[in-house]
Amino acid sequence: MQPRNMSMSGVVDLAAVKAANEAKAKAEQARAEAARQGGGGAVPPSSLVIDVDEAGFERDVLQQSAVVPVVLDFWAEWCQPCKQLSPLLERLALEYNGRFVLAKVDVDANQMLMQQFGIQGIPAVFAVVAGQALPLFQGAAPEEQIRQTLDQLIQVGEERFGLTGIVVDSDAAPAAAGPAPVPVGPYDALLEAAVQALDAGDFGGAVQAYRNVLADDPGNSEAKLGLAQAELLRRVADMDPQKVRDRAASDPADAEAQIDAADLDLVGGHVEDAFGRLVETVRRTAGEDRDVVRVRLLKLFEVIGPDDPRVTAARSALARVLF
Repeated sequence: MQPRNMSMSGVVDLAAVKAANEAKAKAEQARAEAARQGGGGAVPPSSLVIDVDEAGFERDVLQQSAVVPVVLDFWAEWCQPCKQLSPLLERLALEYNGRFVLAKVDVDANQMLMQQFGIQGIPAVFAVVAGQALPLFQGAAPEEQIRQTLDQLIQVGEERFGLTGIVVDSDAAPAAAGPAPVPVGPYDALLEAAVQALDAGDFGGAVQAYRNVLADDPGNSEAKLGLAQAELLRRVADMDPQKVRDRAASDPADAEAQIDAADLDLVGGHVEDAFGRLVETVRRTAGEDRDVVRVRLLKLFEVIGPDDPRVTAARSALARVLF
């Protein structure tokens, strides 16, 4: 066990990392090959959530982080917020199906690990990627923010280290899990109603129509894109553009002003300006302000769509700032 040797400087700037595309391709190939071999090397779902102590840290965390990002949940039995956060992290570990492993650390039984990670309070969540440790967040954060943080972590693992996760043996899944519910559809009428509401300037009606679709079918890509666009239009509808831009120009560290200006940038078709503004604001700010800006930037990515090269570039820029 040698966690004290892990760099906390962030994983993105490591000079020893292989070319991202080559690493990612090799990892994807290995993962696909394991799947073709009928789950050769696959792990049961129970292996996605593990308890870790000081004696097994090197094996269970450091070594495993060369294959898959390992998320560390520092908790204690007496910690009330931990009782809310830990079950959520466990559920997400199963849902992400091998894209990361959750390692739970009882701080009462592992004081040395707590000291080595410099933890001042719990719950505290860290990650280890390719042997490198980085802090994620502290406290019982909302599920949406946790998901977004995990998505960023997984992206860094894939793009910089080729870590595409581990194969999970679906045959070993608990029988009680059952098949995924089949979404009810089609949604042509609701989607058309949303478009008509947008055309009429009824942004609130459009938002509700898209949410009605997503309530039954959370993965509906058309509704996700439409909702992000409708929410953006609703936000800027009552803005005074000149006042917003004057305020943003006068104080680059004003998170709220930069968020509003970025919304206007995007509506005006200045996509890269909007993304660049918020990435820079994330770099300038800290704490709650920084997280609010990061969440808004992820929302703006949804407006443009995940496959747009401008989104890809901005995601990489955001990862460099965060990690």
